[in-house]
Amino acid sequence: MMERKLVLFLLCITVLAPIVLYTDPLATQPGFLEDIQFGDEFPTLSVDAVREPSGIVYPENSSNPDQISVLDSGRAVASNTTTSPSGKNGDRKTRVLSQEDNQKARSETDDGAAIPPVSSRAICEGATAMESQTVLPTRSRNQKPGKRSKGDSGRMPDAKIQQFRDQLMKAKVYLGLSSSKSDPEFGRELKERVKDVERTLAYATEDAELPINAQEKLEAMEQTLARGKQTQQDCCAVVEKLRGFYLSAEEQVRVHKKRELFLTQVAAKTLPRGVHCLSLRLTTDYYSLDSCRQQLPNRDKLENPRLHHYALFSDNVLATAVVVNSTVLHAKDPESHVFHIVTDKLNYAAMKMWFLANPPGKATVQVQNVEEFTWLNSSYSPVLKQLASRSMIDYYFRSQHAKSDENLKFRNPKYLSILNHLRFYLPEIFPKLSKVVFLDDDVVVQKDLTPLWAIDLKGKVNGAVETCGESFHRFDRYLNFSNPLIAENFDPHACGWAYGMNVFDLEEWKKQNITGVYHHWQNLNDDRLLWKLGTLPAGLITFWNSTYPLQRSWHVLGLGYSVKVEQKDVEAAAVIHYNGNLKPWLEIGMTKYRNFWSNYVDYNRAYLRDCNINP
Repeated sequence: MMERKLVLFLLCITVLAPIVLYTDPLATQPGFLEDIQFGDEFPTLSVDAVREPSGIVYPENSSNPDQISVLDSGRAVASNTTTSPSGKNGDRKTRVLSQEDNQKARSETDDGAAIPPVSSRAICEGATAMESQTVLPTRSRNQKPGKRSKGDSGRMPDAKIQQFRDQLMKAKVYLGLSSSKSDPEFGRELKERVKDVERTLAYATEDAELPINAQEKLEAMEQTLARGKQTQQDCCAVVEKLRGFYLSAEEQVRVHKKRELFLTQVAAKTLPRGVHCLSLRLTTDYYSLDSCRQQLPNRDKLENPRLHHYALFSDNVLATAVVVNSTVLHAKDPESHVFHIVTDKLNYAAMKMWFLANPPGKATVQVQNVEEFTWLNSSYSPVLKQLASRSMIDYYFRSQHAKSDENLKFRNPKYLSILNHLRFYLPEIFPKLSKVVFLDDDVVVQKDLTPLWAIDLKGKVNGAVETCGESFHRFDRYLNFSNPLIAENFDPHACGWAYGMNVFDLEEWKKQNITGVYHHWQNLNDDRLLWKLGTLPAGLITFWNSTYPLQRSWHVLGLGYSVKVEQKDVEAAAVIHYNGNLKPWLEIGMTKYRNFWSNYVDYNRAYLRDCNINP
């Protein structure tokens, strides 16, 4: 019984004691708060002391060196508590910018009066004051690295990575300054912090990949940088160091761009391993066939002038297959379309085997070997004689003798291939045809091309899309107008046109002796002084005043070098052209336009699977 009473007594004490101890009887007495006197550490500010900012930055030689401008993102309060000269016993008075001062400053600015110059040191101090207010984001104890808290919804997902990179930049600036070099202990500490941050970023590209102690390293580096700020007094030295970083970065960008251009040219000249494998597999299978099974069907259609004939010269099996497949797929009457493919001896068997194994529906395909054109020899063709010359081979393959500023695209060895020049011998290749549509192997057909044969070229030989809107397709971009032969015969501002999808009237070709014109100018350009090598400059000269402009929607260019081709233009075009180095079958091809090409490749074909050719 006594124990129970003791327990009840203790419970009463625990309940009543807080009430007695924490009740403030003094607060109920009138006049209590008024009697409390705050010390000097808590000066009071009147409401009038808070005003809109005046926008004045005090110069370095201000008579009020202790005055501070407190900046905020929305408002500013210009205030200071300074000791009055006449004050006694530490009395202080609040000193603020008055409304009259603000109005006076505004009126002087509006009247055009000169504003006192602001020194670089004052600007640096202002920037430092603003930077000192930046608070690093902290992580709660329960929050794991790389995870965003509920209140962090507006933060960038890789904000810490960017903070680390900013810290590295600041640290490198400090390490290059003389004030840091004069403090060896600080320099060693900063170098250690830099190495630590670099190790942290070595395998992390986003916040989620950072180690667990990333926040601690971030804060440690910030503390070291804060020490560095206190030792930096010369803002000009910082500016000069940053200028040096900027100039160095510009030089590095220039070097990398030049290197990128060179590597892109090299990549454009290479044959992907999968495409090379495809050619070898097809060649092996072709020679394993009986001679009676090596012939393509519909040979009776090859010289029928009433059908729609295409000329395609290529040594790339996969690219040729895409051109044929896309053309046949959109043709309203595939049976009336005939494809004449000319390739070299090395790829002849592979090209033929592909279309034997993958016939393009009801369309007809012919594959020819350029070396079987016995009429095409150096005695007849000036370009063949030039291509076989030692000077030409040296020009393309002995690059150490080339000028460093020479455009690399003019040195592409593809220009040594006669396949690139067959377009100037169409009447000789197809003597019984009257009209031919020429297609490059880097195009994709998206509409029926049958209407091209119905276009009246009005006595012209070549039907092509002009490129007047692009300055690099003007004549003066390709021809040497400093040479009198060029200047006297051609207009430097004349519109160029595009190879890749052209309609050629072979009857008019023969009448105007276009091949003879081509031979004439090729002989004159034996020393390459009229134009650099390639087929487009020669074509501009050969078909001068013999080109009929087609509507732009027939042929859209630039998918092999420009990301600025409009999506609507690509989708509305009858033919899209991947002219340039970024071919869609190369790894360097632009993904933005790759699907327009890969849609016509059946990657489930056994040959493609065996050679690991994937989208």
